[in-house]
Amino acid sequence: MAREKIRIRIQSYDHELVDAAVRKIVDTARATRAKVAGPIPLPTKRRLYTVLRSPHVDKRSMEHFERKIHRRLIDIREPTSETINALMEVELPTGIDIEIKL
Repeated sequence: MAREKIRIRIQSYDHELVDAAVRKIVDTARATRAKVAGPIPLPTKRRLYTVLRSPHVDKRSMEHFERKIHRRLIDIREPTSETINALMEVELPTGIDIEIKL
């Protein structure tokens, strides 16, 4: 018999939002007596943008901007129907991208 598990992947630009969402999900899963593995921090994606400050005069003067995407992974092993229902009702902060695989 294959083991069931739910894999939840959370990402956001703000690491505090990610940590808050992970805490809510883990607490909810543990309250329904499901086994939780994680949160596992995944590598932070870092994107750099370089923009010219002045398009006509000084081409050597540039500004650098950075965008980081913080990610976490949670595995919930042997979930019950109670666990799935509780996870559907969890209120997550705005700005969180969540991906769930069964």
